[in-house]
Amino acid sequence: IDETPRAPFMDLVDLVSEKMGGETLFANDDFFAPKENLLKPSAPIFIDGKYTDLGKWMDGWETRRRRTSGYDWSIIRLGLPGIIRGVVVDTAHFRGNYPEQCSLEGCTIDGQPTVEQLTSDETEWTAVLPLSNLVGNSPNLFEVEKHNRFTHLRFKIYPDGGVARLRVHGEVVPDWDRLKRSGSEIDLAAVENGGLVLSCSDMFFGHKHNLIMPGRAVNMSDGWETKRRRG
Repeated sequence: IDETPRAPFMDLVDLVSEKMGGETLFANDDFFAPKENLLKPSAPIFIDGKYTDLGKWMDGWETRRRRTSGYDWSIIRLGLPGIIRGVVVDTAHFRGNYPEQCSLEGCTIDGQPTVEQLTSDETEWTAVLPLSNLVGNSPNLFEVEKHNRFTHLRFKIYPDGGVARLRVHGEVVPDWDRLKRSGSEIDLAAVENGGLVLSCSDMFFGHKHNLIMPGRAVNMSDGWETKRRRG
């Protein structure tokens, strides 16, 4: 039985999904575990007895213990720009080394801004998720009430520690001016153009959103598949 907590916003697409081009562009520290783990599509795992030269191997993003005040942070490019409706900060397997709190900010810069541009003082960040308490070894669910369209996020953890996965669910808002300038036909059902699968009768083997993902399916698990009907 899947006892993972659910929230209505989790029925929306994950805007930072690697499958849609999401990427962790920068982290001020990822000494123990790399920033790229944050957006991995797979569920986080724990391997007992697995260590690296730096310490215990962890399937997430983990920073060193801070000896000064402040926070650690990373910058993430959304795979698809859009309006954020909810966030899942999953601290799975981080029991004594998870951050006490986190916050999230967003900005809107279409195109491909550089890390230098995103980390400069000229970039204006808008609060998305205020300073919020976290529970270790758990998916922490937060609803978001902002209506801004964002392209990039700054994820802050206080004061330090590890987060296994970050999921950012919302509604895709494409750059319509760019699409119009292309002058070509577009797929109105595609997720990158704002398509959304609203409901389905069953998705036992494959998620409904796989129907509208970009590109070709990797294999049969990368589609929408229901249980066999016996009635």
